Amino acid sequence: MAAQGPLTPSAAYGMISISEAQAIVLEHCRVLPVERVPTHEAVGMVCAEAVVAKDPLPPFPASIKDGYAVVASDGPGEYPLVGEALAGTSGSLKVEPGTVAYITTGAPLPPGADAVVMIEQTEALAPGDDGRKRVKVNKGVVAGADVRPVGVDIGCGTVILHPGDRIGIAEVGLAGSVGAAAVSAYRRPCVAVLSNGDEIVSSDTASLGPGQIRDSNRPMLLAAARETGALVTDMGIVGDKQGSLEETFEKAIQDGADVIITSGGVSMGARDLIKPLLEKKGTIYFGKVCMKPGKPLTFATIEDSGSGRTILVFALPGNPVSSYACFHLVVASALRKCQGWREPSLRRVHVRLSSAAKMDSGRPEFQRARIHWESDGEGAGQFVAKGTGSQLSSRLLSALSANALLEIPQGTGEVPSGATVSAVLVDDLRHMSLQ
Repeated sequence: MAAQGPLTPSAAYGMISISEAQAIVLEHCRVLPVERVPTHEAVGMVCAEAVVAKDPLPPFPASIKDGYAVVASDGPGEYPLVGEALAGTSGSLKVEPGTVAYITTGAPLPPGADAVVMIEQTEALAPGDDGRKRVKVNKGVVAGADVRPVGVDIGCGTVILHPGDRIGIAEVGLAGSVGAAAVSAYRRPCVAVLSNGDEIVSSDTASLGPGQIRDSNRPMLLAAARETGALVTDMGIVGDKQGSLEETFEKAIQDGADVIITSGGVSMGARDLIKPLLEKKGTIYFGKVCMKPGKPLTFATIEDSGSGRTILVFALPGNPVSSYACFHLVVASALRKCQGWREPSLRRVHVRLSSAAKMDSGRPEFQRARIHWESDGEGAGQFVAKGTGSQLSSRLLSALSANALLEIPQGTGEVPSGATVSAVLVDDLRHMSLQ
């Protein structure tokens, strides 16, 4: 969809849907430049250039087992041992019909041999009259038995990583196996995070003064951004002073921030200074979203004339759960797109409610929940969602152990227990509760 036009300082902020907000944000995200990264440091990044195998794997016929390299047509019998073929070595060893060679797992198959008999199917015998060791082969094998042919794992020219592939642990191993010690990947975004408000004090404050609260949003947002793969900078707590806020924004931009995330000061009160600052410094694309929690969510861009960069700004509400929900529903997908993800949006699943969920008459609500898989005992089942208690936007405890945000539609009354709703996944399901 087309982005909503920029708002002027005097314009009223019309309320848009969460789907519109998500589309506008992704439309204004740009994939960051490519950089060369040591492969073992690229986990979580997105490949920008194809990684191609320069050699076949294995590059030689290789033994799958410890045993004896044989000529398969010889069959069972007693044979002299002509030598050893060991992994990581090469030599002039050759297996003629009527002879065998000891071979270890991964070693090159000696010329002349066409199969391997595992050691469990052989017996060591006393040396023969010529003094050579002898081996009894108890079971015949077919040609190619327990041998990895050249290129059976990876053929020469095979594309190991395609542009757009996300690099995981297996991808790092594969890249290493074809000699790619470094890969080209999209740069991780640099994210600056700050909290705004005179009432906010550091989390390590031992004793609170009148009207003070410890900062939960900034450490939470720093951790959340880092979890997406971003590089984070802590810009600290900034009081309700326009000059201090502007200085902090300027420092973040000069330090190379691609994204600025703020929490607090984004409503329409006299001391809510974030929107006026963004109106002054950049372009606001929306300032109110029809969602609960998180209605004051604001998105803007700032053009840095010095570098020509466009900085994305996400101004999140000060209530902790509002910040939590807004990050997952809007910011996370933006950070993923900056890193080159093909499909940056969070994933959804259908879940069955274990208890009724109250609807809000004014806005659709994203309720924190723990989902788990419940089997029917016959090989099928479904995800079941359990609420986390009071859904007040100030109660961050409701996000504890939550792995999903239930999409409860706007309406009156309740969505009944047992009903199926959509849920946005906000955590890896490997950590999912078993009940």
